[in-house]
Amino acid sequence: MNEKFYQLPKEKQEKIINAGFYVFSQNSYKKSPMSEIAADAGISKSLLFHYFRNKKEFYLFLWEKSAGITTEYLGAYKCYESTDLFEMMERGMQAKFKIMELYPHMAAFAVKAFYEKEASICTEIQESYRRHFDRKAANALAALNPADFVPGLDLGMMYREMYWASEGYLWEMLQRGGLDAEQMEADFRKLLQFWKSIYKAAT
Repeated sequence: MNEKFYQLPKEKQEKIINAGFYVFSQNSYKKSPMSEIAADAGISKSLLFHYFRNKKEFYLFLWEKSAGITTEYLGAYKCYESTDLFEMMERGMQAKFKIMELYPHMAAFAVKAFYEKEASICTEIQESYRRHFDRKAANALAALNPADFVPGLDLGMMYREMYWASEGYLWEMLQRGGLDAEQMEADFRKLLQFWKSIYKAAT
């Protein structure tokens, strides 16, 4: 799928991807015209449809691309090579800030896509989200030692609580007008300290 797109030079691919992330992060799916994406990417609308059959295909491509980019950088930053959950999260934070440098609107797009209500794409987004979430949770939880946490703690529920809190934080930031990397880092470090204080076993 999308062979014609992948035949483009890497720089051109990135420009189209970032244009898609930007336009779809600003509005709902219905209110994001492909003509605007094409203009932002510096190509014609007809050429964009040469690479992607329709808006839905392009949108779902971007959703899967964002998941793939995240997985790639979590791996590059060795997020799952530690048995310390909070070190994993620290590495994950650095990976995501690097992604924000390369794809400034990807996080906003992903959050908007998760909450998108358009019937023609909603179910596919949610099914894909569940697959990716389960995979990340499995990778993180497999490395943990229950003895490092307070006795009797449900590690799976702890992970979900942290994940949901992080997603809710991103949504709130978007409602306030955008994602500020410096503020996000400061807030996330406070969250990490709070989670350590309630979940880590006493030493």
